[in-house]
Amino acid sequence: MERTDPEGHGPVRYGPPAPEPGLPVLPELADVLAAAAGRTSTPEPPGGGLVLREAAAGYWWRRGLRSRPEEVAAAPGAQPLLLALLAAHGGDVLMPRPCPAWWTPQARLLGRPAYHVPTPAECGGVPDPYALLETVRRVRAEGGTPHLLLLSVADDPTATVAPPELVREACEAAVGEGLHIVSDETWRDTLHRPHERVLLSPAEMCPDDVTVLSDLSGALAPPAWPVAVARFPATEGATVRRARVLDILTALGAFVAGPVAVAAAHALGEPAPVTTRSARAAALHGQVAAAAHRAVLSAGALARPPQAGRHLYADLGPLRGRLAARGVTDSMELEDYLSVSLGSPSPGGHRFGDELGALRVRLGTAALLGTTPEERLQSLASDQPLELPHVARSLDSFASAFDELR
Repeated sequence: MERTDPEGHGPVRYGPPAPEPGLPVLPELADVLAAAAGRTSTPEPPGGGLVLREAAAGYWWRRGLRSRPEEVAAAPGAQPLLLALLAAHGGDVLMPRPCPAWWTPQARLLGRPAYHVPTPAECGGVPDPYALLETVRRVRAEGGTPHLLLLSVADDPTATVAPPELVREACEAAVGEGLHIVSDETWRDTLHRPHERVLLSPAEMCPDDVTVLSDLSGALAPPAWPVAVARFPATEGATVRRARVLDILTALGAFVAGPVAVAAAHALGEPAPVTTRSARAAALHGQVAAAAHRAVLSAGALARPPQAGRHLYADLGPLRGRLAARGVTDSMELEDYLSVSLGSPSPGGHRFGDELGALRVRLGTAALLGTTPEERLQSLASDQPLELPHVARSLDSFASAFDELR
């Protein structure tokens, strides 16, 4: 679907990026789900049952965030949970540029203005503190009421991890201006080199002013089993907002399916098979992303080194002339061109809040792991996945598509 971009950049194709192939379901999780498949008499209550919320609290406790079940809410996916959070808080919303493709539509669905703030050169996910202050003051001068800042320290789409000092400065700026922070930490457990990278949650620095959101599809559960959890601050105001969130989830009918809740609670408990799979998957995507990054740079394009997640965010601006000769002049045309050239979904930067005229695109690593479940499992099990024939062929084809633009 195409509409006119409210920021004046021309027609924009809305809707989520096409789904990407994932790794096969962890057998242990499949067994847990199957054992709970007959659960019909005790549906999950709004915000999730006690077992699920206790598991989520334990998950955050192990990461240094003291949590209690009564400070947690669950929903069938991050989208309805964020929608409820936005509705419960009110006010205008600020978010980094670029940002996850599903953030801006949530604000628009509620009729809320969404303002995109530039990110610094070293990473995405967290706004530049000075640009944030300038944006807040400009919005207020124009009669707006900024109340919320969305950010992600381990970011999709840029696959970067924000340095702790930047997180601190951005959070201090936001709290100083009276903003509440929603920290999307879906990808925090997908760091490619976790022993070399420090991830600092905003909730560690500003415990009374941050709500943490996590979609389990990032590292712990398959995307086809929708479940996300939110951790609220231990304050009186947060207790009121959590109650409002539960009301909204009830009105939406957004309840976690009973069998999925059982499997999610098991995953949040982080038994050895779950953590081993998560670590191996992160390392695998990291190796493949690094190879894809080298291919993009070799063609003359730009991209920050990928540090987390399953994507690479590339800027093909330096190749504008060669792309124009192929009829590609904006990110929507770039999306169409690369999706065909690479044979896999390659959503343009306009889906992530970037300007339509900027030639930016998110490139996925999942499609490079194999075309069948068997090949993807082989990639996961290998200590040298780049040497596997099917991965090597995928990377050669990927590099060739960019070499044509040199």
